[in-house]
Amino acid sequence: MIEKTKIEKILNDYFPVSDLYLTDIQIEPGNRIVVEIDSDTAVSIDDCVALTRFIESQLNRDEEDFELEVGSAGISQSFKTLRQYRKNIGQDVEILSKTGKKYAGILQAADDETFTLKTSKMLKLEGAKRKTLVEEDIPFAYGDVKYTKCIIKI
Repeated sequence: MIEKTKIEKILNDYFPVSDLYLTDIQIEPGNRIVVEIDSDTAVSIDDCVALTRFIESQLNRDEEDFELEVGSAGISQSFKTLRQYRKNIGQDVEILSKTGKKYAGILQAADDETFTLKTSKMLKLEGAKRKTLVEEDIPFAYGDVKYTKCIIKI
């Protein structure tokens, strides 16, 4: 079976020459290799084809047969890397915490340890006659969330 570390090394040789980056690698039974990539700008079909050809050029089918799938991280998929968090600062996101609570808001910041979500809700403050829009910045540790993903608004 092809080792995940071997695929990671191949990808590390490729990525410095592009703005693409790895979000996930899966090696499934039967040597089915699934590589998921993202970019700070956009991932085109040509990017996926070029990366597929590069990976295939580094592997020998005569030694070990494999199936290779290279695709981009979908907009509805959860974030898997810090770079995806940084790329989406300022975007509307949905978060599911490990406690099961859902949050929605704007991704404000992301560093190596935590990220911050700005939420807005209408609350009736004490002494007020009407509800007031209240904004709150909520910090999250990456390990405290099940997923974070973009909210697509039409």
